[in-house]
Amino acid sequence: MFLQKYCFVLANISTFCPPPLSSSSKDQAEMDPADMEDVEEVEEEETGEDENSKARQLTVQMMQNPQILAALQERLDGLNGSPSGYMESLPKVVKRRVNALKNLQVKCAHIEAKFYEEVHELERKYAALYQPLFDKRSDIVKAAYEPTDEECEWKADEEEELTDEMKEKAKLEEEKKDEEKEDPKGIPEFWLTVFKNVDLLSDMLQEHDEPILKHLQDIKVKFSDPGQPMSFTLEFHFEPNDFFTNTVLTKTYKMRSEPDENDPFSFDGPEIMSCTGCTIEWTKGKNVTLKTIKKKQKHKGRGTVRTVTKTVPNDSFFNFFTPPEVPENGELDEDSEAILAADFEIGHFIRERIVPRAVLYFTGEAIEDDDDDYDEEGEEADDEEGEEEADEENDPDYDPKKDAAPPAECKQQ
Repeated sequence: MFLQKYCFVLANISTFCPPPLSSSSKDQAEMDPADMEDVEEVEEEETGEDENSKARQLTVQMMQNPQILAALQERLDGLNGSPSGYMESLPKVVKRRVNALKNLQVKCAHIEAKFYEEVHELERKYAALYQPLFDKRSDIVKAAYEPTDEECEWKADEEEELTDEMKEKAKLEEEKKDEEKEDPKGIPEFWLTVFKNVDLLSDMLQEHDEPILKHLQDIKVKFSDPGQPMSFTLEFHFEPNDFFTNTVLTKTYKMRSEPDENDPFSFDGPEIMSCTGCTIEWTKGKNVTLKTIKKKQKHKGRGTVRTVTKTVPNDSFFNFFTPPEVPENGELDEDSEAILAADFEIGHFIRERIVPRAVLYFTGEAIEDDDDDYDEEGEEADDEEGEEEADEENDPDYDPKKDAAPPAECKQQ
């Protein structure tokens, strides 16, 4: 902060304190106009490093002047434009008016909270309109409904310029391939493929989770009833399987859409406050969230060794249904806070993106859309790096040996 003030004041002081006339300046003053043209050409060729060096010399000269130092101190003492001192410098009557503006801002936050409550009502309303389409999607995935030829027509981008003859040939080849293969039911491993295609979800998956998720048939979002506290529930529907007896696993997220009394200005829409999972009725020996380990223990006195079997937690996607409990006082340790923060992000992403656009994550099209911005940024970075490398190669003073990695024995300890 002091440095910012110093630079600001120094910039102002330099406007009324011209730099001392150097010997080179005196020489230029005595030159003919014709000679000055040659001097200007030389000055244009000076490097930025020379200019910075001159600026530093000028600063040193100015700071050695007692009058300039006194002016600098006076300006610093009277400078109240920073956030730390500006409010304190205001007259009392102005501070009162600023407090009135803050009270208006709190009222705006409460109105914004009502806005989000109405948005939640709209979400509930349109969820009922989406649901028949999602139900039909589920029926196609699990082979409960076979779509008609008309429903299956889709003009892909790469097919737009194909001739009728090429399209007919491609159709015959596809039919031949279908005859050679077994007739699959529905869309096998639909949701498992979706999960594996999304980094946020694939990071949770373990190899032992995949056989179970092959039985996942649908994911639904249920909103809280009118008049009830704001919340939503994710329902994971499974076909009968050998791993657990549940047909539906649930995860409920409770939200709050009102400003915090202690910090109303931090309100930025509904936030998830807590979540609750469900009890999975595992078949004996099939619980992938636990694993059995064997440890050898040696008796201190007799020296005998025994093997002890212990059951410990195991990494699994299905730990998603047993989140840490939030105590009434809301205080959590750092590990639990990190787990819940990731949990809230995953729950929100499944609700907002995965369920409404599942087929696009299955095909990978939605992932390409999500990555567009990052690709462009990466390309820009690559271009800049390429430019830097080109500059180095064209530099006659460039020595590649200076950029070489140090030998192994020079590594820091």
